[in-house]
Amino acid sequence: MLKSMTGYGKISEVKGLKKIIIEIKSLNSKGFNPYIKIPELYNEKEIDIKNILFNNLKGGKVNFTMQIEDENSINNILNKKTVNNYLNQLTDIAEENKIDIKNEQILQAVLRLPDILTAEELVIDENEWTFIKELINKAILKIDSFRLQEGKALEKDITEKIITIKELIPKIESFEDERIESVKNRLNIKLNDYINLNEQNKDRFEQEIIYYLDKFDINEEKIRLKNHCEYFTETMKSKEPVGTKLGFIAQEIGREINTIGSKANHSEIQKTVVIMKDNLGKAKEQLLNVL
Repeated sequence: MLKSMTGYGKISEVKGLKKIIIEIKSLNSKGFNPYIKIPELYNEKEIDIKNILFNNLKGGKVNFTMQIEDENSINNILNKKTVNNYLNQLTDIAEENKIDIKNEQILQAVLRLPDILTAEELVIDENEWTFIKELINKAILKIDSFRLQEGKALEKDITEKIITIKELIPKIESFEDERIESVKNRLNIKLNDYINLNEQNKDRFEQEIIYYLDKFDINEEKIRLKNHCEYFTETMKSKEPVGTKLGFIAQEIGREINTIGSKANHSEIQKTVVIMKDNLGKAKEQLLNVL
C-alpha cells in the first residue's frame, strides 16, 4: 500500500505545571529533510528527535516543532549581563548619532532582543523527556494515519493511469497489419522510382525489405511494456516504501513507449502513444509525493 509524503500530526498534553505541544508537518522531498524547532533546554536531544523521525517517517521534508508552556514562569530570569551589554551599546550608538531616545524606549528595545531570558535551572528532567518521547510517537501515529489516507487516493489515481497504458497495447496491435503493409508499399514505390528490378535482384530486394521491416518490429517493446505495467501495479502492493522503485519502473515504461513511438510509422499508433505518454506523465507527477 502506498504512503504519501504529505502528512500532519499534532498533540498536546499537560504534565505537572507544563503544557507540551508537539506538531509535525511533512511534504514531498527527495530523501529525508528534517527541520527541528525545540526549546533551548532540549537542544542536546535534537539528534535523538531526528532519529525518531527518520526511523518512523523515512522520507519527506519534515517540520517538527515542540513548545513547552510553563506556568511556573519563575524559572525564567533576566540575563543581567546580556541586558547591560545591550543597553550600553544602544546608548553609545544613540549618543554617537545624536539620536534622542528615552531610556524607557531603549529598555523596551533591549527586552525584544535575543538571549535576554535565561533558564535558572538548565537540567533536563528524564521523566519529562520520556513523556515527551511518548508524545512524539503519538504525533507520528497521527501523521502516519494521514499519510496512509493520502496514499490510498494516490494509489487509486496512479493505478488507473498505468492500467490505461496497459489496456492501450491491444489498440496498437489492431493497427499492426495495416502498418506493416503500408511501410512495405511505400518502400516498394520509392525503390521502383530509382531502380528497375529484374529477376536476378528480386530475391535480394525481398531480403532487404524483410530486414527493414524487422527494424520496425515492436513486438518485443509491447511485451516489455505490458510486463513493466504489471510489475508496477504489483510493486505498489508492497508494505515497504516503494516510491523510488516505482520511479525507476516508470522510467522503463516510458522508454518502451518512446521506442514504440519512434518505430510506429502509423498515425493512429502515434496518437495512442501520445495518450500513453500523457497518462505516464500524470502518474510520474503523483509519484513525486509517494514515500
